[in-house]
Amino acid sequence: MLYLVGLGLGDAKDITVKGLEAVRRCRRVYLEAYTSVLTVGKEALEEFYGKELILADREMVEQEADSLLKEADVCDVAFLVVGDPFGATTHSDLVLRAVKLGIPYKVIHNASIMNAVGCCGLQLYSFGETVSIVFWTDTWKPESFFDKIEKNRRSGMHTLCLLDIKVKEQSLENLMKGRKIYEPPRYMSVNQAAEQLLAIIQNRRLQGEKPETTENTICVGLARVGASDEKIAAGTLQQMSSVELGGPLHSLIITGTMHPLELEMLKLFSVDSSSFENNACQRTT
Repeated sequence: MLYLVGLGLGDAKDITVKGLEAVRRCRRVYLEAYTSVLTVGKEALEEFYGKELILADREMVEQEADSLLKEADVCDVAFLVVGDPFGATTHSDLVLRAVKLGIPYKVIHNASIMNAVGCCGLQLYSFGETVSIVFWTDTWKPESFFDKIEKNRRSGMHTLCLLDIKVKEQSLENLMKGRKIYEPPRYMSVNQAAEQLLAIIQNRRLQGEKPETTENTICVGLARVGASDEKIAAGTLQQMSSVELGGPLHSLIITGTMHPLELEMLKLFSVDSSSFENNACQRTT
């Protein structure tokens, strides 16, 4: 049996009882280590689970999945995922490979950022399409995700923005030369995401557009959701470019039309209550 086990968002104790029971009876246990991270390291998980963990990076999961599934038809193997197992499409591919090899599988779900963002008070059924914001480079500055934010805004929907994670990435030079040398991990902050969004807004105006999303749009920055030091800040997009939320992982929400109850909840986390109220009142139902 292949078990896909969600670990939740905080620390080692966020695994479900069902998930922990599955992990402890498995011969091999892999820890997916590139779509997200927990606030504790591999060693803390091993101590709590009572099992040695094998780190599974992107290369292993996407290019060597058959080795991960080796003998899973005759013994139990677990694949641990921060959040919920299906928070990334890569894991659907793993299931399809297992089925093709005749290996049965079981999914043990857990909390993910997709539902835990409700902690800020915005109603989950008022969210539109989720987008990913990637790190820009000097030569690559994609804006396509902004069009989805705009579409959500026009429909009055909120947008959850998942921020880029760079783990075990190679520089172009090392990649071309086949050298297994990796760059230090990088995690996009709410500040960086807001700065890129502000730049896009300026670009669109220069092109004669009038974006729905502006510097004064109310946004919510979230850091380390589910952890004991979780932090939430609500304010304008401009304020999000300078708000201090600490270490990773960060997420950003661009609000749409807000119900009065949503607005009341966001006030609990406001960066500046006066500017917050002046702007938010323009988009409430």
